[in-house]
Amino acid sequence: MIPSTVKKQAVVPSFRVGDERLIRVTAPAANKITSLLSKQGRPAGVLRVAVVGGGCSGLQYKMDLQDEPATRDILVESSGIRVVVDPKSALYVTGSELDYKDSLQDGGFKVNNPNAATSCSCGESFSA
Repeated sequence: MIPSTVKKQAVVPSFRVGDERLIRVTAPAANKITSLLSKQGRPAGVLRVAVVGGGCSGLQYKMDLQDEPATRDILVESSGIRVVVDPKSALYVTGSELDYKDSLQDGGFKVNNPNAATSCSCGESFSA
């Protein structure tokens, strides 16, 4: 039995808070992300942006909707969207802008990354 005099300790978040110098979300991207979060039943969710190995230029972006930031993540709020980036990916995406274009050709999410030395012709991968 736990005595009633035991005080609850405050939960300290295990993530850091960043700003739009890490990544910025445009209004069209924010609208699409809000719509996707609502459809998944996660109106208070976050968008995870990560950089992983792969693609024809060596690195590619991976995006996923999640409920909350994970340990060691960097949380950025931009255009009303909460974006989380892991510390390793942050090295590659600093200064980037996430945009969305609703069209048949070249449509979808696009990351405009000033750190990308080269990108492939399909626009899905880059090298730094």
